[in-house]
Order: sequence, then C-alpha cells, then structure tokens
Amino acid sequence: VQENCTLHVFPGKSVVLKESAHIGHGAVIHGGKIGNNTLIGMNSVIMDDAEVGDECIVGALCFIKAEMKIPNRKLVVGNPAIIKGDVTEDMITWKSGGTKIYQELPRECMETLKECEPLKEIPKGRPP
Repeated sequence: VQENCTLHVFPGKSVVLKESAHIGHGAVIHGGKIGNNTLIGMNSVIMDDAEVGDECIVGALCFIKAEMKIPNRKLVVGNPAIIKGDVTEDMITWKSGGTKIYQELPRECMETLKECEPLKEIPKGRPP
C-alpha cells in the first residue's frame, strides 16, 4: 500500500488485500476485495463489495462501481471501469517486479537508516 491511500469500510464490512496486492499512490479501497498479485493503479477508487480477481491490472484513475466483479487476469481501465482485455505473462512479470521493489524497501531502509541529530542552527554558507 503506497502513500496517501485510504482503506475504509462501513460498519460490519471489511477490506481484503490478498498476498502481493499492490495499491498505488492515492487509491481508495472502500470495502472491496483485491486478489492475489493484483495492481490497483494510482488514484483509483474501488467501491463497496467490489471484487477484483487475482493477477489483474487496474489502470490509474479507474473507478470500480460497488459490487462490480472482475474475473482473474483482466486489464481494467476507465471511469466507470470496463474490462479492456486479458493480462499477459509479460504484464504479470512487470507487475511482480515492481511489487518486489516496494516489498524490499522497508528492509533496505532499516539496514541503512542512520540516527542523526536535528539542526540547531542554519549552517553558514548554506544556500537560501
């Protein structure tokens, strides 16, 4: 789940993100279910009780209506969302590589993070 995403539900409902689901910056998941190894593009909106199958790719800015069911391995775009085609092996390889990079970032951060003291004054010669 990248920056500025919102995962929200009505009482008694849930959001489900299956293994390796990748939620792009600014997306809103409102009570939906996202399948294994699926990519939700930046600023997309997934509404209540919508289900996106395994290994799907949902384009940026896509709006998936409440209760829409998207089968496995589909390419989805638009507002409102439409199924544009099938996801190919090359697309899955590309998506999986991107997700792997994001999954490695926390470990890399913890391994390279260095404690530092806050500045107490602006260093001399620092550009404005």
